[in-house]
Amino acid sequence: MVEFTPEQMQVLERLFAAGFRPIAIPPYESALCVRRGECAAILAPIPNGGLRLLAPPSFLVEGNFSVRLKRGTSEVFVWKKSELPATPERLQDLDLFRRELTDLLDLPQMQ
Repeated sequence: MVEFTPEQMQVLERLFAAGFRPIAIPPYESALCVRRGECAAILAPIPNGGLRLLAPPSFLVEGNFSVRLKRGTSEVFVWKKSELPATPERLQDLDLFRRELTDLLDLPQMQ
């Protein structure tokens, strides 16, 4: 079990207050994963600091962290053989999730 610093606990409190919830995502059970709605992110502690993103936030597909891929002229979120279309609404939700998460982590915005 990871022991969090007081600064990391403050970040976690901000995340929980904003509606982010911890979740176990295979195979990232040892990492700190958070979700809000169907969006999720994998976080890691920064030594003597806060928390950082380990990978760009994505959608959960069948409860698993997906990868965003281009399929022909469109994009999809994929986990194994399951796909979720990357609709404009989903992309907007994911962008809002990413922006709010990075603000709460005190990270610079990723473009």
